[in-house]
Amino acid sequence: MERLEIERIEQEKWLQLEAKDLERKNEELEELYLLEACFPEAERLKRDKRLLTQWEHYIQCDGSPDPLTAQEINTFISLWKEETNETFEEVIAKSKLVLHLIDKLKLVLLETPPYDLQEKNIEQYQGSILELQELLHLKFNVATEILLRHASTLADLDTGNMEKVIQDENVILYVWANLKKNPRNRSVRCSEMQIGFEIPRILATSDIALRLLHTRYDHVTPLHPVPTSLQAHASTVPLSVDDEVKSVQAAVSKELQEENKPPEDESKSVQEEEIKVEELGDSAVQTTFVEEEFEDTSYGLKMRLLSETVSTAQLLLLENTPERLHLFEDNEVDLYQFTTLGGVYHLDALELPPQCKPMKGWMIMEILKDGLQKYIYPPATTEDFETENTFPPIEVMLEVNENVIFFEKPMVARWDAEGKHWKTDGISNVVYKSEERLITFSLETFGPVTLIQDSHINMPYQSWELRPLDMNNVLLTVITVFTEIQIQIKEDLCTLTSIKLKNETYPSILEGKWMTPISFSIALKAIGLNIFPTEHSHFYVATNYKVPLVEMKAYRQMALLTPAIAFAWSKWNTQCSSNKVVFKVSTHLPKEEEPIENSNWTLLLFSGDRAQRLKIEEDSEMFSEALKEDTEFHSTLYHMIKDFASEEAMEKVRSSNCLFLDCVCQMLLLTRLFSYS
Repeated sequence: MERLEIERIEQEKWLQLEAKDLERKNEELEELYLLEACFPEAERLKRDKRLLTQWEHYIQCDGSPDPLTAQEINTFISLWKEETNETFEEVIAKSKLVLHLIDKLKLVLLETPPYDLQEKNIEQYQGSILELQELLHLKFNVATEILLRHASTLADLDTGNMEKVIQDENVILYVWANLKKNPRNRSVRCSEMQIGFEIPRILATSDIALRLLHTRYDHVTPLHPVPTSLQAHASTVPLSVDDEVKSVQAAVSKELQEENKPPEDESKSVQEEEIKVEELGDSAVQTTFVEEEFEDTSYGLKMRLLSETVSTAQLLLLENTPERLHLFEDNEVDLYQFTTLGGVYHLDALELPPQCKPMKGWMIMEILKDGLQKYIYPPATTEDFETENTFPPIEVMLEVNENVIFFEKPMVARWDAEGKHWKTDGISNVVYKSEERLITFSLETFGPVTLIQDSHINMPYQSWELRPLDMNNVLLTVITVFTEIQIQIKEDLCTLTSIKLKNETYPSILEGKWMTPISFSIALKAIGLNIFPTEHSHFYVATNYKVPLVEMKAYRQMALLTPAIAFAWSKWNTQCSSNKVVFKVSTHLPKEEEPIENSNWTLLLFSGDRAQRLKIEEDSEMFSEALKEDTEFHSTLYHMIKDFASEEAMEKVRSSNCLFLDCVCQMLLLTRLFSYS
């Protein structure tokens, strides 16, 4: 009986709390709506900034084309095609602008919200990217041919063969021309770098050149398509905004026309004329008021619909692909699972072009009509050769990009030009020396090769923490099996603060470089630090699935509170259901270098519609959703934390910069801490 009585009392308390929560729910949601107005406002400011950037480029008149304008980029491409006989140094100098244009186009496709991108713009930008990539590689081939025509004049006095190294921060070229054709000279080693080949006898006696063109970018892998769900959404959202605003405008205009319509009988008395003048004066005042009201209504409608489209786009970022749509061939690299790192190594055997010959003070040069030709190895038919071992694999030694982190032995993949994908067959005897940053392997045939790593090697995360440093400035720490990554978010930009590998700080070229969240995620993935899941990642990682709507609401409301509140990972998040998240919260913040003590953390459970403090602690033995004594639950995280946070802390929350809050929210959406921890 005593147990039943206790249960009855608990049930009554619970019903009272629910009634109280229901009573204030609308008020709390209205206040949350006002706070979350920062997200559409931030999007409006970013849209204005994009337009301002285009205008600034237009008035700058620095000679560089605007890649977003089809006429300008097409003119740039056409004029560059007409330029001939450019040396490799000249092409490298021009490539910096070309790479900048390509990066800008890629960034526009990624950063521009789907509802601001039209299908024709996507096709135009991707088409421009492909044209620039193809033209740049063509220019490198032509410059290589020009260089090889002078191979005999550049020959080394000791070996009689030509060796040339040209490099900058984006490209490394190594060319070796086999002028002597010595069958015993089968070991090719670069004198300036740790690059080399072991070639078979048939190549050592052939009129060929070996070229290694290492581009630290990847222009071989096909571009990722824009997700179709976003395209469909993009095609409907702007129309709904314009249609609704136009309908209101039409209604107001009709009302004004009816009110200002002149009377039918024009023969009026003087008294009637005076009344008419007074009515027209009142009508003019009313017209001005209605026009002002319409402007307010129009702006309000646009912001309300922009708010809806922003939240829809954020939700789409968290939705997983329901099934695998791509069937992979044997040995084909799954680019949803793996990432190319360190750029592409273009390994080519080239037919040596006719050499320049001095004659009576002139240089006579034979120019082949078909240009630079590749030497096919092994040949398509081997019937004329005696033994099967005439065409053994080529042994290759390469330097690994010093800015890239490989947490495991990298895989080597070759480009299949026919299938348009990377494959791992035809490669053997891979040896990786991590300290020397050298990789050696045997390759059956020449062509582009790259190094690949599992994209999800740092997932799932072991823990995370998000804590404020000062006004509009927070630090996000993500700990994985291999590393600890610290990201600082300040105003509307992010930077990499530190990387720790095996408890030791690892220097990175990204430290101190401030970027937008999208740019930052691209840069971090490019050096091998991928903590940004995609819609396909759940096929390759053991995730802690959370309902996307709940996850989105949690990230948005956490972002609103980050100016004064710290959040952290909780082991109980894996124990609750998929429609709830559990995390730690602290309002007691020490200096940034000091850890937050366990006693200062509070456990919160959030379902998207209700937030509550939990009775259990982080080190409790069993999970329970029991409510902490003498606490209530609320409809939002903001009002839940408001119950125990200081007024000073809440004032910081209310006075934060909307671009900063949006930046934090983007980073939380990109990392998906609840589902991948």
